[in-house]
Amino acid sequence: MMGESCGNVPGHSWLLWRAGIVCFVSVWISPALSHPQCLDFKPPFRPLRELEFCVMYKDFGCCDFQKDQDLMAKYYTIMNHFDYDGYATCAGFVQELLCQECSPYAAHLFDAEDPNTPVRSIPGLCPDYCTQFWDKCNATLPHLSDDPHVTKLKFDPKRLCQYLELDDADYCYPHLLSNPQLTQNLGRVQYDSDGCLQLCLEEVANGLRNPLAMVHANDGTHRFFVAEQVGVVWVYLPDRSRLEKPFLNISKSVLTSSWEGDERGFLGLTFHPKHKHNGKLYVYYSIEVGFDERIRISEFRISPHDMNSVDHRSERVILEIDEPASNHNGGQLLFADDGYLYVFTGDGGMAGDPFGKFGNAQNKSALLGKVLRIDVDDNEKGPLYKIPPDNPFVHERGARPEVFAYGVRNMWRCSVDRGDPHSKEGKGRIFCGDVGQNKYEEVDIVEKGRNYGWRAKEGFSCYDKKLCRNSSLDDVLPIYAYPHKQGKSVTGGYVYRGCEYPNLNGMYIFGDFMSGRLMSLREDRFSGQWRYNEVCMGLGLTCAFPGLINNYHPYIISFAEDEAGELYFMSTGIPSATSPTGVVYKVVDPSRRAPPRQCHYEPLPVKVKSNVVPFVPQESPIGIDPPGNTKPDVPPTESYDWLQELIDQLGAIGLDATTTPPPPTTTTTTRPPKTTRRKPKRKKTKPSPDVDILDGAVRLAGEQDGRVDQGRVEVYIRGEWGTVCDDLWTMSNAAVVCRQLGYRRALKAAKSSEFGEGRHLPILLDDVQCEGTEATLLDCKHAGVGKHNCAHYEDAGVVCSHDAERAIQG
Repeated sequence: MMGESCGNVPGHSWLLWRAGIVCFVSVWISPALSHPQCLDFKPPFRPLRELEFCVMYKDFGCCDFQKDQDLMAKYYTIMNHFDYDGYATCAGFVQELLCQECSPYAAHLFDAEDPNTPVRSIPGLCPDYCTQFWDKCNATLPHLSDDPHVTKLKFDPKRLCQYLELDDADYCYPHLLSNPQLTQNLGRVQYDSDGCLQLCLEEVANGLRNPLAMVHANDGTHRFFVAEQVGVVWVYLPDRSRLEKPFLNISKSVLTSSWEGDERGFLGLTFHPKHKHNGKLYVYYSIEVGFDERIRISEFRISPHDMNSVDHRSERVILEIDEPASNHNGGQLLFADDGYLYVFTGDGGMAGDPFGKFGNAQNKSALLGKVLRIDVDDNEKGPLYKIPPDNPFVHERGARPEVFAYGVRNMWRCSVDRGDPHSKEGKGRIFCGDVGQNKYEEVDIVEKGRNYGWRAKEGFSCYDKKLCRNSSLDDVLPIYAYPHKQGKSVTGGYVYRGCEYPNLNGMYIFGDFMSGRLMSLREDRFSGQWRYNEVCMGLGLTCAFPGLINNYHPYIISFAEDEAGELYFMSTGIPSATSPTGVVYKVVDPSRRAPPRQCHYEPLPVKVKSNVVPFVPQESPIGIDPPGNTKPDVPPTESYDWLQELIDQLGAIGLDATTTPPPPTTTTTTRPPKTTRRKPKRKKTKPSPDVDILDGAVRLAGEQDGRVDQGRVEVYIRGEWGTVCDDLWTMSNAAVVCRQLGYRRALKAAKSSEFGEGRHLPILLDDVQCEGTEATLLDCKHAGVGKHNCAHYEDAGVVCSHDAERAIQG
């Protein structure tokens, strides 16, 4: 809802212009999103054991049974000071006040969000309730609080209730109980208006060179091992410190390069299910033999002298496969529930699987384009691997006996479902993301003997029409496929089966390497269909918990589980095997956690012989001001009256600045704000008949439903307006645009022409990669002005926060 007028209006205002006419718009400010938080700065939970005292929070809150018993004991200690009448009058008040420590909004009620201020001893009270409490039960105050201010104001109800008020009246007790914005969907995974899941992240490791695998040894130590594309594997301890000495370093043997997008390198790592006893692990990497390229699967053993180091001399080559091209190398290794080693190969590369009459993927006599299953147990003598007797094509003439499934293009990242923690439903399913050709990406569940369609099909669509019409194809369709306007390179993920975030149980979370999207699928148990939701970073204060962030690097390389089943993913800012911009993130649901101590485990001790490098987080949340860290705006060192200049220019061309124009549909800024990191590199264009616009200026346009804080991004370069392609479009890019327009923060980096297509304009920028601190999009890395590989259905947009006044300095 918004009202329009020209001249002065109450509330927040922003300058709009169109055709050289000035108008101010007042915007209705929506209430803040709810932010449930406990006194330990973590999300609320459902108690394992039903509460006996604070029963109003028995289903969801911040107290477990032990805390509930402690509060009950405190209650009886207080009430023992009163006679029957005092008990009858004040027992309810005392119980309510004590039990607010169990409220899902305890951190708000006790003013605990700001670590620089003391926690209240009495929760924030609404004035009417406070007055009623004081009239009847002010004698309980010395027993409820040792705050000297409360003692001092005990006999002054007006000042006392003012002292007990909260700055944010929405959270005062008991009115917050009847506030639908705070109580609706409490404890459930939060979605925005577009159905996008609101999740947060925790930084776990950084400074990695294209981290493409993170695995655990399943040995009780809860270490995790992160592999870099160059061929180096690092050990991380449960406290997230890293051992200085690499676990494995075969970088001299691994074939890769520094050019962005090289698909060769160290591609896969897995530990034997009985690693704790036999010390075996398996790796998948690219090699060069003469002028030929191959993929190699090797077995290694742990050093007998150091549990955190591989014996490099123990390598035994299990399998080598010739690669006819440098792309589509596959790379996944895993052990499924049956104890066999699964190897996921690509189709050999190039485009369209052009090898042979039907391609490698449909040719069961080739090992490329397949899921292979082999038995590597008891291989100390005799063959290095055996064929499982129930492999589906063991008795088929001409077929390779290793083949478990076929018709795959380039499955990138697969996982085994641990199954529901209680019912074990879904246990053993193998999920894979299969990278598409030029139209669709897909997610498959891999089953024995099945044909996954490539090259006859890509997703649900026919690719090779002749093969597609073949009645003997008998292919299985993916559980989900998406077009290239949504992403161009799927990265398979995991079904969440961890303990810490119960709401995520059964949700398959995956991503796209090119678009940077995080996505999720959840199976409908009755229909068997998979429901899709995009995953977004939490809006507003959703991720305002200590240690959480709401942004990530755009190139999503891989996903992982730790030994406890918690979910992680790896991404990088520059997709090069030699760029140390890779980060490991843990996925966090801020809406609900498991009860305290339910997920507790004691890692087995690790004998460390290397130096330890402590973990130092480098990432920070975007658009969240740390509590107690708000600084007053510094006055500008130079004055620039841009409004007066604009009015003077309008007057010079004979336009009246007070004329009421038609409703504007675009916004822009004529002078980008200054940054503290570096000076913007701007070129001035020739003056237009109305306003002198600088290169890099932006405006919002398109289908905005009357909103001025959101729209399609249009950028001004070299005398013309144009659109920006959504390839690599991230929250950091959106933050640059929103700040340039005068807003404090970005709420969304919109993609897929969400605000309509700007077909009447050229596409001026593509592959924009911002750090978030640049002055304009031109200062960010991009493909070059006018250079693009996209269409207008990929026009980028933004949604900016409208809770901050526009900065007016130049």
